Amino acid sequence: MRDTGRVVIAMLLAAMLPACIPQGGNYELDQDRAPPRIDPGPIDRRPQDVGPAGELAQSPRQPAWEARPVTPDAQDVAEGEYIVEPGDTLRGVANRTGAGSEAIARVNGLLAPFTIFVGQRLRIPGGRYHLVRSGETGIAIARAYGVEWQRIVATNDLVDPYILRAGQRIIIPSTGAMTTAERARAFRLDIEDIVTGGEPALATNERPARPSTSPARVLPPTAAVATPPRLNGGFTWPVEGQVVRKFGPGASGERNDGIKIAVPIDTPVLASADGVVAYTGDGVAGLGGLVMLKHGDGWTSVYGHTRQVLVQRGQSVKRGQAIALSGDTGFADRPELHFELRNGRTPVDPVGQLPRR
Repeated sequence: MRDTGRVVIAMLLAAMLPACIPQGGNYELDQDRAPPRIDPGPIDRRPQDVGPAGELAQSPRQPAWEARPVTPDAQDVAEGEYIVEPGDTLRGVANRTGAGSEAIARVNGLLAPFTIFVGQRLRIPGGRYHLVRSGETGIAIARAYGVEWQRIVATNDLVDPYILRAGQRIIIPSTGAMTTAERARAFRLDIEDIVTGGEPALATNERPARPSTSPARVLPPTAAVATPPRLNGGFTWPVEGQVVRKFGPGASGERNDGIKIAVPIDTPVLASADGVVAYTGDGVAGLGGLVMLKHGDGWTSVYGHTRQVLVQRGQSVKRGQAIALSGDTGFADRPELHFELRNGRTPVDPVGQLPRR
């Protein structure tokens, strides 16, 4: 009889379970709120939801810079000269000297396809060189050495799409009097870091992973995501609401790299243009639930203070598609959306890129 009772209880629990699991479908606001103007369509509620206390729940997926830590084992290379021998290639010279092939090409004025000649004298730039391994990100490298990623980008003349390659050697700028551990503890992640240093390094002959059209197919954090080569059309407003804070310096001198738009909580946040999800999470202090899309031609859009994220990293999205629900997470002053546009490393006033209304 005991066993029979247990079976009955288990069957009852199994029958009740589907009612507790969100099944997706069209999102509906509470009855005392006005319905959204645009139906976001089916929603996968598995990505980052909000806990009972209102805090953003942690994603089960680590970002690439957490999944692939970096060992700070850079090698010091003295400045010098190298005479090209038969059979040498630029990469071979880099391997022999310990310097980066890109750095050697830069100081010697070599252009693609980087042909060198027997007997040619090449300057070898001195510095502290880190050998990039497969899956390492710029953020993880910067954190390991306790130096700002922006300084590494500038020192190495890195350009869009800022994806490193395994076997590449990059110069690590001086960290001054502070120890590496002290600087690593002081490291703070910002939007520019994710835009330019968030993708994992590719192995030799490896290509970025193709985006997925479904949030159910989650790319591993160690896979670099292919972004669109071109921006398809212009940008549209991600929500309809009042701009309560403009782009640029504020009254107390602080700089706002985007705009703040006041909207009710749970307003669908729409992709401003076709793109690929480059990041979801709450790793940037102050912005709470965050979604970043890459659109091609160096453009990135940023959506902060969201309450619930509806997409996954590596997912392709269309203009007007719901990617999140608005909220007041992070350091929001009210229920609002923080919205940024960036071209490369440079924040751009979104109002100048959006339709007039």
